[in-house]
Amino acid sequence: MQNTENKEIWTALYARLSMDDGNVGESMSIGSQKAILKRKAEEMGIHSYKFYVEM
Repeated sequence: MQNTENKEIWTALYARLSMDDGNVGESMSIGSQKAILKRKAEEMGIHSYKFYVEM
């Protein structure tokens, strides 16, 4: 097992466009998902994250 004491750990946050929103840009659905994911990550003490969005 690797020693991770001095390594920054990143977390992937994934949002997906609903077919109900159509496939045009970043919809309100994606914006809402990102806000929820960010809030939950920070509640859990996760501050190094990157969003991945499937449209």
